[in-house]
Amino acid sequence: MDYYFSKTLTDTTFDKAVKRITQTLKEEGFGILTEIDIKATLKKKLDVDFPNYKILGACSPSFAYKALQAEDKIGTMLPCNVIVREAREGLIEVAAIDPVVSMMGVGNEALAGIADEVRSKLRKAVENL
Repeated sequence: MDYYFSKTLTDTTFDKAVKRITQTLKEEGFGILTEIDIKATLKKKLDVDFPNYKILGACSPSFAYKALQAEDKIGTMLPCNVIVREAREGLIEVAAIDPVVSMMGVGNEALAGIADEVRSKLRKAVENL
């Protein structure tokens, strides 16, 4: 079972892909709480070159609130990560965590419906790229 879903883009640049996924996530009710630039971090900390790669921490406050009410330590698994990576020049991949798969390890049935709704919205955001 895949723990993510993704879409490959060939009609855009890396920076434009980051903007596009940020916008489609917003349309589905998500904001970006964190943005980690892996390329810049690895260069600064290890002095290694790495392709463009960003991790976006996407959050829907209403779903986060529901999940926290069902499971008080679920914050360890929030926000939902979405990555944008340059697979090679001219080929950008956008991938999002499948919250249904990640919630399986928690073992709280109250989270199943919430995770399913979040999955649907994240998948739609990625597909609408």
